[in-house]
Amino acid sequence: MSKKTFVQTYGPWALITGAAMGLGAEFASQLAERGLNLVLVDVNGAALLQTAQALQQKYPVEVRPIVQDLAETGFQEHLLTATQDLDIGLLVSNAGISTVVEFLGAPLETHLRELDVNVSAPMILAYEFGQRLVQRGHGGIILLSSLSAMQGTALVANYAATKAYNLILGESLWDELRTKGVDVLAFPPGSTDTPGFRADQPRLTSLVPLMTARETVSIALNALGKKPVVIPGWRNRISFFITSRILSRQAAIRLVGKQMRKMYR
Repeated sequence: MSKKTFVQTYGPWALITGAAMGLGAEFASQLAERGLNLVLVDVNGAALLQTAQALQQKYPVEVRPIVQDLAETGFQEHLLTATQDLDIGLLVSNAGISTVVEFLGAPLETHLRELDVNVSAPMILAYEFGQRLVQRGHGGIILLSSLSAMQGTALVANYAATKAYNLILGESLWDELRTKGVDVLAFPPGSTDTPGFRADQPRLTSLVPLMTARETVSIALNALGKKPVVIPGWRNRISFFITSRILSRQAAIRLVGKQMRKMYR
């Protein structure tokens, strides 16, 4: 029996959240390269339409942009209705928001919105589209986490906690759904050169490896169906080994916090 192609396994359509810029736009570009049609979801309508138009001009695939705020109650009804005629084989839950500030320095509403977009939305999407994927007997889900999820991370305390949720949810679903033909990947990238990352004006140091969006996304797509989680980049993997295996939990949290304060002084 011949091995199924990427399109046969995860096509014909992929749904990507946070698709207007950054990693989301890169996921869209690389999936279009692989021949998948795209449903692009983002709250930034102008940037989303620009990305959709650029992809349609570059690749021979269909692109359906959907402007949607994932923090809205019941947002999934709009997405389910707008995609009910499509055979979606891959969900990339990429949308996320973060605020670089001490926990008590941000308004409570900011933290609650982070929970809505970073936790509730991925869970709802994984639940709704996961049922579709199980019913069709094959497909995939990628849940974006973060290296900040590996330990407490000062200045992004709530964000780190939300990404820990995605990491554990992804790993758990990998085990639950793998016998049903659905591949799940929890993906925790480190610092990646995207507009969102640059917007916070980080002061980069030699201890913070900065990867390109293309390199990062390529690693995720190549790992899908092979393992439950992958950390992109050898320097990130070494960093994780040191903080998780060599240092005590207390020392790791302090070290990461020190680096964060240097970056966002």
